[in-house]
Order: sequence, then structure tokens, then C-alpha cells
Amino acid sequence: MRAVTDMAQRRNLDTDWVRQAVGQANYMPQVVKFIQPPPVGTPKNWRVYRSRFIDPVRIKAGVAFWQANREALERAERTTGVPAAIIAGVIGVETIYGQQMGGFRVLDALTTLAFDFPVSHPRAAARSEFFRAELEQYLSLTHRTGVDPLSVRGSFAGAMGMPQFMPSSWVKYAIDFDGDGRIDLFDSPADVIGSVANYFVAFNWQSGMPTHYPVSFDVRTLNMEALMTPDILPTFSVPSFVAKGAVLEGTALQHKGPLALVELQNGDAAPSYVAGTENFYAITRYNWSSYYAMAVIELGQEVARAQAQANTTPSNTACNASSQAATSSSLTCK
Repeated sequence: MRAVTDMAQRRNLDTDWVRQAVGQANYMPQVVKFIQPPPVGTPKNWRVYRSRFIDPVRIKAGVAFWQANREALERAERTTGVPAAIIAGVIGVETIYGQQMGGFRVLDALTTLAFDFPVSHPRAAARSEFFRAELEQYLSLTHRTGVDPLSVRGSFAGAMGMPQFMPSSWVKYAIDFDGDGRIDLFDSPADVIGSVANYFVAFNWQSGMPTHYPVSFDVRTLNMEALMTPDILPTFSVPSFVAKGAVLEGTALQHKGPLALVELQNGDAAPSYVAGTENFYAITRYNWSSYYAMAVIELGQEVARAQAQANTTPSNTACNASSQAATSSSLTCK
């Protein structure tokens, strides 16, 4: 296959090795099924989408992950400016903190999508080209690291590890955050945490900036078409945003950067709206969906809140009280 030979030559890989690896890949009909977009006209529903990711299972797993990896989360936030809650939100939405990293052989998934991408897809040519590039990156990565390309498992789209990095993202953004001399996004939570933070830094995360603000509308001046035209790309200054009928309050009125009107549809109910900042947009570079970004934000908030509450235990409260009352000598504080 000429395409395989070209991959080998571009990456300076042994052609026979590449041919043998790709030749052992299996066509996966499930992958073709899963990659198809929903039927045209399928309503979006933020409340249903949210319920898939912000639930007791993920929150409980997130608290355990946070408590086990507090040092790495705090170090990542301190050195990159990306909040621990955002990092935790991404890992929770992607894989429930490593519980569901995917069961497809990555080589099978990428080869299927590279050479048998469904022609019925509205962007078939572009997507097929994308997955050919990802297959090439994957072969180069496994060859360079000495990993059997047939051994790695991930999502139906070829994403890998706790943060579900595609091969190109692994190459560009994954870092050794635990200092052991290797990058491991499957079994090193520290590497995962550092790599997610590094990804957002690469997409211009701005330390201290909120991800979004509440927004309402002044029906007398509302120009919804103008507000929605840029989609989720932050475009409007606060004055221009307000001039088109968006109503902001409090600290949002002092925001210095551009804003976007983000619409979250709720099926047959009225949509929800927020004013998205450049940091909201940065999250959508991980997954190009405003619904995904909001799920990451809200899961991270819930996990942060729950783990903070978990740290305020009755025994700690009792210990604090006992230090103020000499008669409480029967309490043992640990």
C-alpha cells in the first residue's frame, strides 16, 4: 500500500516494520458505527448531557483521585495557572479517573478510520486524512518508545490513557511530571495531570481568568443573530457585547478580554446561555464542544466542593473545639 510506504519514509521508519504492523490491524465495524454523527435534526440537550458526567459515581471517584494526587494537582496549578478543578474535570469526564480508558486496540481503530472512514460522513475526506496522520504519529511513537503497536488499547477513535490523548497530542503536549524519565499517561496520575495542564497552556490558558459569566438579555436591544454569528470564538469586548443586548453583572463588567455567547440547547425547553471567555474556548480545544467544556467545568467544581467537605471531618472539628476547652481531655486528635 503506497500510503503505508509514504508513512514509513516520512518518519524514517523501517518500511517492512510499518507494513507488518498495519497488516496485522483488524477492520472494526463498531468503530465505523461509533464515528458517525447523530442523525440530522437530533435535538441537543444540555441537561441530559450534563447528567451523564456530573453524577455521584464520577464525583466520588474524583474526590479519591484528588486526595491521592493532591501534590501533583497543586503543583500543576501553581506552575501553569490551570486550576486543579479544571484538570480534575477533564480526567473525570474523559475516563472516570482511569476507570474507563477504552477497550479497542488503538492500531485497529486508527487503521479503520484512516483507510475505511465512512463515506457517508459529511466530512469524510478531511476526517480520513486526520486519522491517517494520527496513525502515522502512533506508529512513530510506539516505534520510538519500543512499545508493541498491537498492545495499546484506547477509545474507538484511537485516544489513549487517562486523559484520552490522540497520538499527536501525546507527542506535542504529554510531559514527564513525576520525574521518572518517561511519559506514562496510563499509570502515572502525575504525568496525566501535568500533561492536561500543559495542553491548556499550549492553547493560551490565562491564569486567574474565569471560564464564563452568567448572561441574560435586554429584549429592547437584543441582536441575537450578531451575538451568535462567531459561535463560541470569543470576539466581543464587554461594551460591544452589551450593546448587542447581552446583560452582564458584577465582575463580568470589568472583564478585559473578548467574550462569546455560548448557547446550550435543552431539547424542547429554552436554551441556557453563558458568556464564554478565552479560557472557556481553551477547554473546547480539548474537545470541540461547548457542552463538553461546561461538563468539565461543572464536574471539576463539584469534585472540588466535595473534596473540600471531605477534609472538614467531624474529628477535626472536635479537635479544634478541644483546643479551646481544657475540659475536653478525653478527645484524641490525630
